[in-house]
Amino acid sequence: MSNDKVIFELAEDVVRLCMDKNVMIATAESCTGGLVAGCITEISGASQVLERGFITYSDQAKVEMLGVMPITLRQYGAVSKDVALEMAHGAMARSEAGISVSVTGIAGPAGGTTGKPVGLVHFGGRHYKGAMIHREMNFGDIGRHNIRMKSVEVALEMIVELAKLG
Repeated sequence: MSNDKVIFELAEDVVRLCMDKNVMIATAESCTGGLVAGCITEISGASQVLERGFITYSDQAKVEMLGVMPITLRQYGAVSKDVALEMAHGAMARSEAGISVSVTGIAGPAGGTTGKPVGLVHFGGRHYKGAMIHREMNFGDIGRHNIRMKSVEVALEMIVELAKLG
């Protein structure tokens, strides 16, 4: 199955599940630049479940729009578990959503380091009942487009997981 087909089917699952649970979604995206929200809006009925999306590509945007703490960015860097979780928390706190998901990573081809290589992506997720989840994926240097699309797939899977919580 192609990645596009997988993503489309996941987006359908997201919309259906969130409609069934009567819950809205907020996304907080860095390296995906709005692709997660964009894929959700490919599905009819998305307006009933997608509350808003934050595109926070810069550190300053993460601070201003999502309330990520500057000290967290300094201590751990933008591509970290801590920042991903703060992004997910901020997206929920600044919206009417009951589920939030965040994505922050290094899509390349530049920007990678030994400790944080191209292809490293951190994801955060939050459910209004308190559950928080994190994923760390190292997709490798498979190309910018592929890293971004794999990231969309993981983010949608996380929304499905969170929607099934209640």
